[in-house]
Amino acid sequence: MYSPTIQKLIDLFSKFPTVGPRTASRFVFYLMRLPKEEIKDFLNSILNLKKTIKICSFCFNPFEPSASLGQKGELCPICQDVTRNRSLICLIEKESDLISIEKTKKYKGLYFILGGLVSVLKKEKIKKLRIKELEERIKAPQKFGILDASFKEIILALNQTTEGQATTLYLKRSLAPFGKKISQLGRGLPVGAELEYADEETLVSALEGRK
Repeated sequence: MYSPTIQKLIDLFSKFPTVGPRTASRFVFYLMRLPKEEIKDFLNSILNLKKTIKICSFCFNPFEPSASLGQKGELCPICQDVTRNRSLICLIEKESDLISIEKTKKYKGLYFILGGLVSVLKKEKIKKLRIKELEERIKAPQKFGILDASFKEIILALNQTTEGQATTLYLKRSLAPFGKKISQLGRGLPVGAELEYADEETLVSALEGRK
């Protein structure tokens, strides 16, 4: 049995996505071997997440405001960028998916982070998605800081997994009343693939082949 202090940390790390007790214990013992200065730096970086990082009022993308870049208010740099195509909105599961798509340099519209996917077997997960927030932003984007948006196409850029496909079907039904064009990523992403791990060429092919 581990000491209460060590076990507490193992339990905390085990709450991280894809981290089990065995991996969590490795994290704890790794930290124990670090010098005090590195531990302090680690702790300060965690604290700074809450102090300096803001969540975009429109797309929920986390960002760090920078006065030197002219960033202000509650919008992330992407939503503030007036050169972005404000007739397109791309729905993604999580923040890392946004980064993956941005790296392709082929998509120039706006985003919306859903915060999860629907499980076929666990319908209660629907309540955790930002469906209501999404609908509000499609209806009146100006209320959330996007003054000149008029969405014509909603792109469903979700993982080609069972949960991703279930979420795509759910969103198509939920968004149909808005009368917008609803497209999804085309061929390129293999079944079972996650956007986060797809290479840039595959993502470009999927974006260009959306239907």
